[in-house]
Amino acid sequence: QNMFEAGIIDPVRVTYTALANAASVATLILTTETLIGHLAEDEDPTAGPARGGGSEKLGRA
Repeated sequence: QNMFEAGIIDPVRVTYTALANAASVATLILTTETLIGHLAEDEDPTAGPARGGGSEKLGRA
């Protein structure tokens, strides 16, 4: 099929755009995987020693 008839006027630009978009998606996937891998664990404010009743963890000390 003729690329000009298919609407592809500049095949170099199409290839460049495809590679740039693929690199962008790959970067996003790698960054997202890293962010998910390092989530902070939530600390339970009621867990801890019974000394003092634990109110210091609830902000009432």
